[in-house]
Amino acid sequence: MMPRHLVVGLIVVLVAVLVLGVYVGRMHYRAAQLPPAASDARPIEPPGAGPTEPITLYVADDAAGTIRPYSVTIPLSAGRQQRANLLVAALLAFYRESTSAHAIPVASELRAVYLIDSDTAVIDLNAAFADGHRSGVLIEELSALSLVESLSENVEGIRRVKILIDGKTRDTLAGHADLSEFYDSGSAKEAAVQMGSD
Repeated sequence: MMPRHLVVGLIVVLVAVLVLGVYVGRMHYRAAQLPPAASDARPIEPPGAGPTEPITLYVADDAAGTIRPYSVTIPLSAGRQQRANLLVAALLAFYRESTSAHAIPVASELRAVYLIDSDTAVIDLNAAFADGHRSGVLIEELSALSLVESLSENVEGIRRVKILIDGKTRDTLAGHADLSEFYDSGSAKEAAVQMGSD
């Protein structure tokens, strides 16, 4: 036979397990009776726009075959990363307008701008931008140079820019403009100046 203190200890443990089981069961039952939490179906608001700032976008004009500076005032962030994203998104929105002299596909969107280090940026655009882009040496170069020049002139220190499509390197934009290499902002600026002076 077991000693008396072990029997008492075993009975106390069994009673405690039984009471705990009843308590957990009641809590589970009560939780099931509560009405489901109402979900908030409202769209998520973007973060505060912040102060506006005048900037210069370098805008392509297909008919003239040029890139010209265009001053706009848009909300910008002080942080380089957020500033780069807002800037390229503003340029794409400008091109998507029906009155744009350099139309891009309406579904074109910026996925993100990544600042790799102090002087290198990567612009990642969605597939709609490239898949629906009009083909032609000049038209494609105008798009690429406009993106590179607008970014490098408005985000301090950017000297090299790479353009990706859906996170991947593409050989060309729509058959002509070379996207396989980084664009040097100095060379892009020279090309933009030459185009603007024609």
